[in-house]
Amino acid sequence: MKLVARYDVDVPIASVWGELVDFDAWERMAIRRGAEVTRTDRLLQKAAGMGWAISFPFRGQTRKAAVALQVLNAPEKLVVTGQSALADAEIAIALMDLTAARTRIEVKTEIKPRTIAARLYVQGMKLARKKVERQYANRISQLAVEIEDRFRRPVSLRR
Repeated sequence: MKLVARYDVDVPIASVWGELVDFDAWERMAIRRGAEVTRTDRLLQKAAGMGWAISFPFRGQTRKAAVALQVLNAPEKLVVTGQSALADAEIAIALMDLTAARTRIEVKTEIKPRTIAARLYVQGMKLARKKVERQYANRISQLAVEIEDRFRRPVSLRR
């Protein structure tokens, strides 16, 4: 199943990129939401090849996934893949510089089920495609609004 969402933000592309590649902040956010996150690589710089092992509750069970950064082309493209026992996923984030102070964020997600149970789950998502697309677009717009809010916040109050 493929999902796509676009959102324009009133933030320069460099600032949006900085927020997206703040992997420590993403790790903290996952931990706050109940996940266990462990880095699996030994890279000292942000680069393709970074990886994480994640354990999180989903539908009453603890799920495990391996997440890896596949592409890191500053400041335009970021591709992250995830593999679990149930499904494979790929998230591609592309940034487009609209003006000096405006950026378009495009997020594409593709989910490929590995098991019959996962296929049934994805099939249910396809049957409710409009609702799923609306929820996906809402979450991407929330992320974009958070990026705008952090950009507008005075430097002394950031993180």
